[in-house]
Amino acid sequence: MNLGSLFSGGKDSTYAIYLAQKQGHEVTCLLSVFTKSEESHLLHHPNLQWTKLQSESMKIPQLTIHSTSDETDDELFALETLLKNAKEQFHIEGLVHGGIKSQFQKEKFETLCSKLDLIAVSPLWGTEPEQYMNDLLDSNFVFIMITVSSDGLDDTWLGKTISKSDIDTLKHLSDKFGFNLNFEGGEAETFVVNCPLFSNSVKINQTKKIWDGYRGRFEIMDAELNYNA
Repeated sequence: MNLGSLFSGGKDSTYAIYLAQKQGHEVTCLLSVFTKSEESHLLHHPNLQWTKLQSESMKIPQLTIHSTSDETDDELFALETLLKNAKEQFHIEGLVHGGIKSQFQKEKFETLCSKLDLIAVSPLWGTEPEQYMNDLLDSNFVFIMITVSSDGLDDTWLGKTISKSDIDTLKHLSDKFGFNLNFEGGEAETFVVNCPLFSNSVKINQTKKIWDGYRGRFEIMDAELNYNA
């Protein structure tokens, strides 16, 4: 099936593309909604401007739109506009997204797809968190944490490339503090710097760390594709 992919640059949306391709689908465009702020309940916010590098590395064209507010209905209207454009330009038949267990997100996306006569594809749905996190690393996904906003996660995680031992530590912390190990509740967000879909890794040249004692962001100030590796 010819699919568009809701794309944030994080581990879930990127791995969903990877699995969709393994299932035999063709992902012909990336769809990125630039949210008004980090208060969005539906979509990913930080470092979205650098998804253009991931798009270039995957050789999948990207369609973008800016949402005018953080209201879910406004964000869905922006996504609907993107999907209509993708149907016209790329003749997509469905939308792949990286939802894992958020029924709220899944229902919103499925309702929108139904309205536009598209099929919603959710390859990560229902995956067991610890197994999923390890599958990411076993599949050679390299990703960093770019936000944290949960008890148990401090500023030392910001900008950290996640390893197998980190997953063990995160599992212990998630058990102790009660956050989702896969971060689907917004406890943390990630950015993929390399994976099997990429022709070149993303080289991060300049960053800024913002920490208020509970929540933090790792902002990428300058980045490029690494053509030397």
